[in-house]
Amino acid sequence: MGREFLDLFTEWADTYDETVQGHDKEYEEVFRDYETILETVAKCSNGTVLEFGTGTGNLSLKLLKYADQVIGVEPSPEMRAIAQKKLGKFVEMVDGDFLHFSVQEKVNTIVSTYAFHHLTDDEKLQAFDRYSNILGKGDKIVFADTMYESKETFAHAIQEAKDKGYHNLATDLEREYYTTIPFLQSALVARGFDVHFTQMNDFVWLMEATKK
Repeated sequence: MGREFLDLFTEWADTYDETVQGHDKEYEEVFRDYETILETVAKCSNGTVLEFGTGTGNLSLKLLKYADQVIGVEPSPEMRAIAQKKLGKFVEMVDGDFLHFSVQEKVNTIVSTYAFHHLTDDEKLQAFDRYSNILGKGDKIVFADTMYESKETFAHAIQEAKDKGYHNLATDLEREYYTTIPFLQSALVARGFDVHFTQMNDFVWLMEATKK
């Protein structure tokens, strides 16, 4: 459910915004075109938007330009506190995660950036089951995250990070639950979505799934 990474979020909260600006050489490519990626997700959103893993609120700020309402779900108290300072009263921030959340409003778009890899593949399927029940025809899931075209390309990415001496990056890739595009596509199609993937940098792909 991603909560096993809460200690990491606690340590990262104060420096997260600096990291996404490319100041860490190991993660420079992961966060290349970060602002463009967030803007693209925001532009694909409409209506009432439910955002998972709001972190420090960077995507939420952009969503406010396109959404009627934004509800942010974030399990880290430290991240939530930073986000709330940025967002004020304009975004409702709640404690929760991809699987455990409570929303009373009718949701039109579910979004997330740089976070869905905190779920195992089985948990991803559970999440899609719930989102399918929440969303109506024409509603969307719009995620941007690190994912791979195959298990072979994933393994190559880990080895490449090791070869470059990017040991922290390699450890992250091995420790967390990055998945493949075919897995995500099959799971969403089986749950009644049309889905398209667009590569945003060497690590991050945009996944846009529309409920049929």
